[in-house]
Amino acid sequence: MSPDKFKGSLSAPEVARHVAAGLRRARPSVPVTVLPVADGGDGTVEAALAAGYRRVELEVCGPTGRPVRASFAVDGETAVVELAEASGLRHLPNGRPHPLTATSIGTGQLLAEAVRLGARRLVLGLGGSACTDGGAGMIQGLGGRLLDAHGSDLPPGGAALRSLHALDLRGLANLSGIEMIIASDVDNPLLGREGAAAVYGPQKGATREDVRVLEAGLRRWADLAEAASRRAARDKPGAGAAGGVGFAALALLGASVEPGITYLLDLLGFADRAKGARLIVTGEGSLDTQSLRGKAPVGVARAAARVGIPVVAVAGRRSLTGEQLRRARIQAAYALTDIEPDIERCISQAGLLLEQLTVAIADEWLPN
Repeated sequence: MSPDKFKGSLSAPEVARHVAAGLRRARPSVPVTVLPVADGGDGTVEAALAAGYRRVELEVCGPTGRPVRASFAVDGETAVVELAEASGLRHLPNGRPHPLTATSIGTGQLLAEAVRLGARRLVLGLGGSACTDGGAGMIQGLGGRLLDAHGSDLPPGGAALRSLHALDLRGLANLSGIEMIIASDVDNPLLGREGAAAVYGPQKGATREDVRVLEAGLRRWADLAEAASRRAARDKPGAGAAGGVGFAALALLGASVEPGITYLLDLLGFADRAKGARLIVTGEGSLDTQSLRGKAPVGVARAAARVGIPVVAVAGRRSLTGEQLRRARIQAAYALTDIEPDIERCISQAGLLLEQLTVAIADEWLPN
């Protein structure tokens, strides 16, 4: 049982629990193993916790400067940190975007705490970001300073980066000897038509003029950050992830980028958990063409195919054809809209509907 979340309805652990409950009722004698997954975005920490990691919770700076409670997950010397936990859209007061001033400071504070606790490997999941600050806030949260021409600290957000004059990294947390991995499937560069501001800024409330302002700030930030680190990172795949947080991790923290779902499946021990399984159930809220671009269900299906286990998917709704599903190594897909055409009811009653949906899965794939 390895689903991702149904966004806006159920978390990945909740999806897994409901599907497992339905299967246990339909086939009480069939053992069920639950391992929720994520692709590096929202829910990455919850997936790690469900796999046995320990939760660490603290108060950090949210995307608008207000304090928020955020968590990361720890297992031995590995810490799984999720940007959305501290700097995500869900922390915007009343959901109101702050495209020019939203900051990733809290993400840096989470990373700093993980290092303080002894983590030697940092896994940073990028997704659900509220900010387009190029990861400048993350560097501030790790102890770096961004200074204007008068030597004063810059205010938060991507717009302020246009006034960046110098970096003071003497207080930056010491990450020497620490492995840092970005878990993300976003391959955008930092700048340009496919960059963080142009592609993702409008999703965070940026107008056309805001995008121009943010692009100018990110360009200034890239010039000074690359000069300080002597690493060219702005054009690397993934530099534009999470409003450019990927860039800061690559340029200033020495991070490497790994495909989100593939890396996290290995990290969470998917192959060992899947041994001996007759069937794997995966899924996400909307099974569509975006799912084919490295999302969790397809990653699970491909991993299962390597060990010869059939995979079916559950979803709130699906738009993939049978041929598309087969190419993705998914044998069949079951959607809530198959049994409930009212979308609002699918959202509000997703758990109960999932349990009903598992009857068809049991009948077709787990005969008595």
